[in-house]
Amino acid sequence: MHDTLKKLTGFMLGSLRDLAPIIAVILFFQLVVIKQPLPNVIQLLVGVIMVLLGLTFFIHGLEQGLFPIGESMAHAFAKKGSVFWLLVFAFALGFGTTIAEPALIAVAAEAAKVAASGQMIGADEASMASYAQGLRFTVAFSVGLAIVIGVFRILKGWPIQWLIIGGYIGIVVMTMFAPKEIIGIAYDSGGVTTSTITVPLVTALGVGLASSIKGRNPMIDGFGLIALASLTPMMFVMAYGMVML
Repeated sequence: MHDTLKKLTGFMLGSLRDLAPIIAVILFFQLVVIKQPLPNVIQLLVGVIMVLLGLTFFIHGLEQGLFPIGESMAHAFAKKGSVFWLLVFAFALGFGTTIAEPALIAVAAEAAKVAASGQMIGADEASMASYAQGLRFTVAFSVGLAIVIGVFRILKGWPIQWLIIGGYIGIVVMTMFAPKEIIGIAYDSGGVTTSTITVPLVTALGVGLASSIKGRNPMIDGFGLIALASLTPMMFVMAYGMVML
């Protein structure tokens, strides 16, 4: 119990240190540049405390739960020696974590509203919900596929730079043919997919798998899955736009 409280205190101090520059910037521009008092000071203080507590518990949860389970499952699959089930797990992990990403849900809903206001889809709730859901499933499928490719790369020892270079060449080519209305959403999709849920589990999977395979270096081979997970949504969302718009 004492060790847990000590760790939580350390995480809280670290979170406070990370938040301090943001708070300083806001205070400087609000008080020195804009020269206006802070509105709703009590509400702002409560919000900052909630953010501080949220970051603290989130980081503690990563260390206690998500990182260990991701690494242990990677070790278990490596020992089991079944490539098929490892790849199925990789796809399911990428798909499942992405479909649950709060950032993706928000962006998909906003994209549906903008598409409806631009008369690209119907303005009714059903059309917007269908568009947003289709966008989410497209991105989730692309991330699942990216994790499968990344895991296969670790198994085979392929250099990641060729996959990244080839992927971005494909993105540039697709950008020239994709509807202009979808390009910005496609590029943003690459960022929102790699957020609070996806990154810890996928990183733990890559590092754990590379640590379990003889001849693989966790530093060289264990990382890079997130880069692939950021790349494929751009391609798939542009393809989605070509079909839907």
